[in-house]
Amino acid sequence: MEAQVVKLYDKNNSFSTIASVVNVLNKNGVIIYPTDTMYALGCSINSVQAINKICEIKNIQSNKNRFSFICNDLSAISNYAKVTDFAFKILKRYLPGPYTFILPASSKVPSILIQGKKTVGVRIPDYLPILEIVKELGLPLLTTSLSTIDLDIEEYTDPSLIFDRYKNQVDMILDGGYGTIYPSSVIQIDENGQFEIIREGAGDCNDFV
Repeated sequence: MEAQVVKLYDKNNSFSTIASVVNVLNKNGVIIYPTDTMYALGCSINSVQAINKICEIKNIQSNKNRFSFICNDLSAISNYAKVTDFAFKILKRYLPGPYTFILPASSKVPSILIQGKKTVGVRIPDYLPILEIVKELGLPLLTTSLSTIDLDIEEYTDPSLIFDRYKNQVDMILDGGYGTIYPSSVIQIDENGQFEIIREGAGDCNDFV
């Protein structure tokens, strides 16, 4: 069955639109969706079935890949990560925005997302529709960029070409217009308040050097 396509707008999406996405996620569905950076593959963090499907789509092994997830606000992050006062100030300053922060994971994070490293990547993108979806879902949304080395830029930025390639692999594609080619910047904050830049992307990393 071909993926359903849902048009997303920057604001004023209907509740029925948001609910239709959440319904797919609650049924172990995999979606492709826009963020404030790139298009991403995602699912509920509680769906091992959907996570394994994403691994198949990206041709990766779940126990060798680091997944991040999207929360809708800072309080949700504190449920899944150990956030010190220092880390909270950093998150409050830079989120929502084009950053992924790696923090010590809490016991609520499914083991498939930790892979023994006891840390987790968390995001709050500056893109309201996805935050509304996550809030309605009541759980974080797994996120992993759509781009791979075998894709041309258009195949992960143009919604029509994304549909052509993935229509038989995912359950729903959220069309938010053309995406960017830049991933989020990934910053690790350890328990001692030290930064490590894991990846320089769309977010300015000068403050973390």
